[in-house]
Formats: sequence, structure tokens, C-alpha cells
Amino acid sequence: MKYNFDEIVTRRGSNCVKWDEADDPDILPLWVADMDFHVYPAITEALHKRVEHGVFGYAHVPQSYYDSVLNWFRDRHGVKGWKREHMIYTIGVVPAISAIIHALTLPGDKVLICTPVYNCFFSSIRNQGCIAEEVPLLLSESQTSPAFTVDWEAFEKACSDPKVRIFLLCNPHNPAGRVWTREELQRMGEICFRNNVFVISDEIHCEFVAPGYQYTPFSSLGEQFMLNSATCVAASKAFNIAGLQNADIIVADPDKRYRIDRAINIFETCDVNPFGIVAVEAAYTDGGAEWLRQLNLYVLDNYNYLRDLFAEKLPQLWVAPHEGTYLAWVDCSALGMSSTEIADYLYRENKVWICDGESYGEHQRAFIRINLACPRTTLAEGLTRIIAGLCRLMERQ
Repeated sequence: MKYNFDEIVTRRGSNCVKWDEADDPDILPLWVADMDFHVYPAITEALHKRVEHGVFGYAHVPQSYYDSVLNWFRDRHGVKGWKREHMIYTIGVVPAISAIIHALTLPGDKVLICTPVYNCFFSSIRNQGCIAEEVPLLLSESQTSPAFTVDWEAFEKACSDPKVRIFLLCNPHNPAGRVWTREELQRMGEICFRNNVFVISDEIHCEFVAPGYQYTPFSSLGEQFMLNSATCVAASKAFNIAGLQNADIIVADPDKRYRIDRAINIFETCDVNPFGIVAVEAAYTDGGAEWLRQLNLYVLDNYNYLRDLFAEKLPQLWVAPHEGTYLAWVDCSALGMSSTEIADYLYRENKVWICDGESYGEHQRAFIRINLACPRTTLAEGLTRIIAGLCRLMERQ
């Protein structure tokens, strides 16, 4: 079956954050990481069946749910060490991260992050009274190496600080789009282990990987890495079901798992949505892999369209290579403005909403983030507006 990702789904007026949060109905949103495609059909069918039951009370998480998650990561991603007793379910990856930090740190401790990185990492760290210890990624000028790499000297120095208790890893990396190699993850894990730094691996973008790249689950590197980490996963990003509020934490170490489970209960984020359970099972057991394969190819085509358009119209601006996620990361430093100023200008003057790089801790260069997970006609209109605005700004230089 060929799935139709060109179909326009009208989301405005559906109480949708992406489309209904703007203060101007003419704003075209290419910001939040939310897809504009119909979900995988088997999910819709399973939800229809659940709705027909007619009662939607508190939900029990069945063994079949755990089996679907474990089997999916074993068969699709080669993870053999995860067990049912390692799993803690919760309502989302961000609440999971916050609960883990709460469980394993004290106020004033530091949490290491490699910036630019997902903006909610900052709030999860801050809300637990901790300090974000930033190690900026290096931007390579080499055509033969990845665009963004870890500053290993700075990373090891940060880990040696006894106040750094946790390394919060984004794997694959949002917004830079890196799909970390096995060797890179191994090096991160070894440094953290030597320095008694626990790893939280946010792997919510794991299903979005371009051809030629390979997602490696951090905990699959070996027992040492599994015991010194907690992995946060969810079907929400891959299948666009974030509103159904369901995620899992995988923790092999029993003491840390107990402490994290207590934090989940303290935060009262342990009662998941009954529709989320149904949706995850349907996604992971009813052929969702083929839908994802076609989706990844569609996102890649959208990326190539964006890259080629920028190369033609604005060659002064650099588009980061596409390894993973469905987000384009564009360096607009040539404009001589901050990314916040650029994003505000595009919103106000061109009625298109994108994300500014400063939200992700990127203060040195003026990057913007553009969501590629939409029909080509939507992206084309959005890029027409973006490039028109950026060209006007370029003319001012």
C-alpha cells in the first residue's frame, strides 16, 4: 500500500496547538514538532473500535502493551536487553525526564546537555532546581565529517565536575538532526561511567532516520551502559499521537528504577490515557514499519526540496545535512541578526511561524528550525514566505 502524505488535513479549528495558537489566522505554522499527516490507518481503526465500547474510565496497562513495545524495539532496533520489569509507563517523555532528574539529583546539582538541544530540556532541569551545564556542539567545516560533533575535551571536563550528576542525551539529536553513531555513543557512555554521571537518553525521534544512517539505542551498547542509563521512548513523535499522552522509561538498575517510579507517582503522571495504550499497540503490531518507511522517504524529499530552494535563492545561508528527525536546521548568520529577530520578522511580516535557535541554547549563530512533516504544498507555501522575508532582510545587509 502506498500512503498519501500529500493529502491536506484541515487542522485549523480543531483546538490544535500548531495551527490554533497563533494570534493571526493567516499564520502558516512550521514550528512545533507535530506532523500534519493522517495517522497510520491501523491506529485510527483501533481507536474507532475502542470508542465503540463507550466507556472510558481509568485504564489498566495490559501485558500486550508491554509486549508490543519490547518486541518492536527488539525486532526493529535490535534491543535484546529490555525486560518487562524495566519499564515504567507515564504520560510523556518530558514528564519522564523531569521525574528522573527529580529522583536522581538534589537542587543545585548540574545536568549536562549538548547544545543546541530540545528547548524543554532547559525547563525540566530548571524546574527541579538544577543547573544546565552546556557543552556546545562543534560545527565542522569538513565535507567528509558530520556537520555537528561533540567537543570531547569540553564534554570530559564537564563530566569530571562532581556537581554534574546526569548527562541528558538527545538521540537522535533535536534540532541539529544528528543520528549519533555507535562509536560516538560508546565514547559518551564510557566518559559518563568513569565519572559516575548517569545518562538519560531521550530517544523519541528514533524512528526518523534518513537512508544511510542507523539509530543506535544507547542502552543497546552493553550491560554497563544499560545499568547506567534510563531511556525514554514513545510512539508519539513517530505516529503523531502525542495528544494521547503515553510514554515509557526503560531503567535496568533496580534501585534507580524504584526512585524514578516513586517520582512518577509523586508527580502523579502514572495514569495514562486508555486511547494511548490502544494506539501504541496498533502502531507497533499492525504493520506500522512500512508506513514509517514511506514517511521517512517523504520527509527526505521535503528536505531536499528545502535544501535546493535555499541553494538557489539564498546560497549565503547554510542548511544542515539531514540525518534524522523531520526538522531542518538553517544557519542564517549571514543576515547579521539574532535568530529571535529573524523569527519575529517572519512571523510579523511574512505570516509564517518557525522556531528560533536561541530557544535551543544556540546563541552564537542565528539558526532557525523548520518543520518538514507536512504535505509538500504546505511546505512550498511556507518556504515561499520564508525565502521572501529572508531575501528582504538580506537586501538590507
